[in-house]
Amino acid sequence: MSQKEYTADQIQILEGLEAVRKRPGMYIGTTSSRGLHHLVYEIVDNSVDEALAGECDTIHVTVNKDNSVTVEDNGRGIPVGINQKAGIPAVEVVFTILHAGGKFGGGGYKVSGGLHGVGASVVNALSEYLTVNVYTDGKIYEESFSRGAITSGLKVVGECEPDKHGTKVTFLPDKEIFRETTDFDFNVLKQRLREMAFLTKNLRIELHDTREGKERDEAYHYEGGIKEFVQYLNKASNPLYNDIIYCEGSKNGIYIEVALQHNDTYNENSLSFVNNINTPEGGMHLTGFRNAITKTFNDYARSNKILKDSEDNLTGEDIREGMTSIVSIKIEDPQFEGQTKQKLGNAEARAAVESLFSEQLTYYLEQNPNVAKIICEKSIQSQRAREAARKARDLTRRKSALDGLSLPGKLADCSDKNPENCEIFIVEGDSAGGSAKTARSRATQAILPLRGKILNVEKARLDRIYGNAEIKAMITAFGTGIHDDFDISKLRYNKIIIMTDADVDGAHIATLMLTFLYRFMPELIKQGHVYLAQPPLYKLEKNKKTWYCYSDDELNKILNEVGRDQSNKIQRYKGLGEMDADQLWETTMDPEKRVLLKVVMDEEDEASVNVTFQTLMGDKVEPRREFIEQNAKFVKNLDI
Repeated sequence: MSQKEYTADQIQILEGLEAVRKRPGMYIGTTSSRGLHHLVYEIVDNSVDEALAGECDTIHVTVNKDNSVTVEDNGRGIPVGINQKAGIPAVEVVFTILHAGGKFGGGGYKVSGGLHGVGASVVNALSEYLTVNVYTDGKIYEESFSRGAITSGLKVVGECEPDKHGTKVTFLPDKEIFRETTDFDFNVLKQRLREMAFLTKNLRIELHDTREGKERDEAYHYEGGIKEFVQYLNKASNPLYNDIIYCEGSKNGIYIEVALQHNDTYNENSLSFVNNINTPEGGMHLTGFRNAITKTFNDYARSNKILKDSEDNLTGEDIREGMTSIVSIKIEDPQFEGQTKQKLGNAEARAAVESLFSEQLTYYLEQNPNVAKIICEKSIQSQRAREAARKARDLTRRKSALDGLSLPGKLADCSDKNPENCEIFIVEGDSAGGSAKTARSRATQAILPLRGKILNVEKARLDRIYGNAEIKAMITAFGTGIHDDFDISKLRYNKIIIMTDADVDGAHIATLMLTFLYRFMPELIKQGHVYLAQPPLYKLEKNKKTWYCYSDDELNKILNEVGRDQSNKIQRYKGLGEMDADQLWETTMDPEKRVLLKVVMDEEDEASVNVTFQTLMGDKVEPRREFIEQNAKFVKNLDI
């Protein structure tokens, strides 16, 4: 058997920004819409670093008519002098050389969100064109690039007011790289920029959209910083007390801010940041915070006889039930675990946060006994519910066949035992469940019918959740357990497919199920196991031919092709139960023909995800009404 020759000459060396264009995913994660928006964040991060250095208080972000983006700040301006080591202007170094910038110990920045020094140069490499202007010493400097290559060297192009200073960057993403889309989404930018403004007290960020038909302007400015961030996150809930508990100070060279408030829900919403970088997996700073809050509240509850000597200590989970918190630190040399910056590894951050927060929280509780009592009482209620949930959980845990606890009686399981080959349909109602059981491929498709709408877990403690028959059936069928017991290696089905009617009630049931999965089995979503089935809305028959249409637009398109006359027979499906087994298989369950929507979650924007679930599924009506009014898509009348 011959093999192709593999020689030293076949080893490629990519020069400069060529590597970025060859493998963009290594630098921005993906070339999808998420990667596209990441370009904006990279440039804005540089301006925010100026704000963290105390040199900038306003940033303008503008989506231009040609879908390019301009980011302008009133910081010091990137230096325009010659960099002695590179022999070229410093601004050119920033935009053309990887791992170059003012954040590597040269004294330009004490703290910075930049970790790898690749932001500006990567954006330059992935842009059809990029122009940078620097305002300094009464002059306007400009340099232009195309796909990372210089098209016009640095030169003075005009004069400005002597006191004007700052940097303006305009770039147009390259369609050769971002083939999926180069269209910026205002709402996506808005969420990230608003978060940056919350985290940088007194910084004003303005977002402008000048595209035709999309004109819009918003500004984000929060004097209260993360205190206002907590208020924003709690807007769809009912706070248990009026204060935002706030801690601020420096310890061992680390600047620390903590803000928290409890609400009447049962879910913790804790976000952590390092130099304004979100750390979804937490790290040492979050560990220090949690250690401090657990010890401090237990000490307070003991010393004030709220906890009796015979009672167990409160767990951290008890104390954090219904708590919204922000932990934000600024540290000179952040050490992240992995390139994704999702977890902080600096051990000194844990000790600093634990010490400072414990001291200030103790003082706050002593000065505010009413607030302390409210939190302790809620924690004790959580402790009791947790014990009740433990007992219920022991009955719900999936046992092996030898243990004798069988699968849910209503589950029609599949015969294949390899999870990679298997999928489970969670079906609304016995009628649709009956059709699905007849239609399915028995080897690989399991069917679990649920009766009506499941419990809204956003409004329930763990003991009630374990006591709900429909939720227990799902937990047992999936095999993974939930919450602290969750183990994805025990998942019995590679795909969990939510199959509900294509109407308002069906959408509500699907939302209830997604709320449960997000709150108690989020890894199923994060690892891509959750899907939404897409049953057809219409059946069109004409001249002994049949078409299934999954949207109004699709129906109109087919009607335009076959003609609109009285021979058309159009059926609007009101529910899955109206389909016979053959129709359900052909349209919704056949892997060769069906349409599935994969449920994905942006872990970088966890704050907005939490707020969305609280808004849609919480008690407050007004935030939900506002959300629906802002996001509802009105269906056009069909011309049939």
